[in-house]
Amino acid sequence: MIESEAKADLLHYLQAAREALLWKLEGLSEYDVRRPLTPTGTNLLGLVKHIAGVELGYFGDTFGQPFFDEPPPWYTENAEPGADMWATADESREQIVGLYQQAWRHADATIATLPLDAIGRVSWWPQERRETTLHHVLVRVIADTNRHAGHADIVRELIDGAVGLWKGNDNMPPADQAWWETYRRRLEHVAQEVSL
Repeated sequence: MIESEAKADLLHYLQAAREALLWKLEGLSEYDVRRPLTPTGTNLLGLVKHIAGVELGYFGDTFGQPFFDEPPPWYTENAEPGADMWATADESREQIVGLYQQAWRHADATIATLPLDAIGRVSWWPQERRETTLHHVLVRVIADTNRHAGHADIVRELIDGAVGLWKGNDNMPPADQAWWETYRRRLEHVAQEVSL
């Protein structure tokens, strides 16, 4: 496979994960995109903010192409733990989504400019592993974005029952609510049965 085909393939999977993550916010209230639904505070808008920072760090800072002239407080070394995992009252959904889309363009420009074997330095990794390639970073960010899109799948289902791989493709067996309730009861029964 020639490099341009490899890049196109990797970018296809990265873009699909990006769009899936953003799709999980569609049609929800401000409260629903922000509310924490796990004991560790996982929320939809925070996942988007986090992944925006991931892309800006890995495709910007790592390859000497920083995005920020002056980084926001949540993006600095001195940020409070988890600051990138939720949106403050002053950060609107539009700002966070816009930042993520800018991060895409910034990342895509880095990817287009550099060869897959370009060397970057990840400052937050241990010293002995800091040097890496664009190819490695691309694979890592695809995996991370998909991981967080999976979190978003679960959070969205907890909010309003909506599920799906992407808009127009829920990737679920065709069934009505009664079928799903029966299915879930069956799984619960098995879980109880084997734990006795």
